[in-house]
Amino acid sequence: MATIKDVARIAGVSVASVSRVINNGPKVSKKTIENVNKVMADLGYTPNANARALVTQKSTTVGVVIPDLTDPFFASLAHGVEQVARQQNMQLLLSTGLVTAESEQQAINLLIERRCDVMVIHSKKLSDDALIALTNKVSGLVLIDRYIEQVAHRCVWLDNLEGGKIAARHLLTLKHQTFACISSKYQIDDPSLRLQGFQSELNAAGFNLDQQLVEYGEPNLQGGEITTQKLLASGKKFSALFVYNDAMAIGAISTLEDNGYRVPTDISVIGFDDVLLSRYSRPKLTTLNYPIEEMAIQAANLALDLANKNDKNNNTKDFKYIPTLTKRESTSINDQ
Repeated sequence: MATIKDVARIAGVSVASVSRVINNGPKVSKKTIENVNKVMADLGYTPNANARALVTQKSTTVGVVIPDLTDPFFASLAHGVEQVARQQNMQLLLSTGLVTAESEQQAINLLIERRCDVMVIHSKKLSDDALIALTNKVSGLVLIDRYIEQVAHRCVWLDNLEGGKIAARHLLTLKHQTFACISSKYQIDDPSLRLQGFQSELNAAGFNLDQQLVEYGEPNLQGGEITTQKLLASGKKFSALFVYNDAMAIGAISTLEDNGYRVPTDISVIGFDDVLLSRYSRPKLTTLNYPIEEMAIQAANLALDLANKNDKNNNTKDFKYIPTLTKRESTSINDQ
């Protein structure tokens, strides 16, 4: 494997000159730049990212912490950050937090150990104080899907409460009067906020949500199946079902159809997130669009800006996003 010394020897320049070319340093002639780049290409030499960071005092890596590699929602988040990293000719370093405070801290520590000062962090378990302390330590740390007032200018987040209200308004517009909900055991604020928004909008319209028609399960297809079976077993009637996320909603539709219910003729179903799978389910899923990839791009650009400018206090912009309704085939007017 070629080294920087090999490049310098073959190019006929000093190691310092090669380093200046690699790091876009000053006082390097065009001829030297062309010569060194040609030799590096011929030798297949790749500069060490950590070494470059030591010389330039700038990170060449964008780090991202997500809880789950297999969830399509978090894959979209990582993809958004990756797009920005590629545009900046930077590497993406991915670490998983697994939705526990200890694992989230370990994931962030891993990025810090790699001299990464540009980070997009999805943290649901670390305390506000712990995350605030980290923002003081890491100049380019940005939180996604989390809002902390003291570091609001570093937060890119979704109004889940409003998302629940939008879902309720859609079903009320379709003249539904009996409602069921599937929420999640996922130990984060998102499920409770979505359910709270949904229930508050129903109450404002003069309807109550029967708590016996609220079930909780794992945030996946099987979780949707199991919770729907429990709803049906209760014997209570409902014409509309609001579900925590799209995976659970698709599992719910499958169970309803297996038990002789037609969606949306008998029961309307609305999900949340608008992941790719929702466009291909049968029927196609009505859902709330969570623009996570757009938010991830925003977060990555913000992290780069903070890292480069070291601006911790002067940016007061609010990076709140509002979900939007995506109407498809799984909801319809209640004519019963």
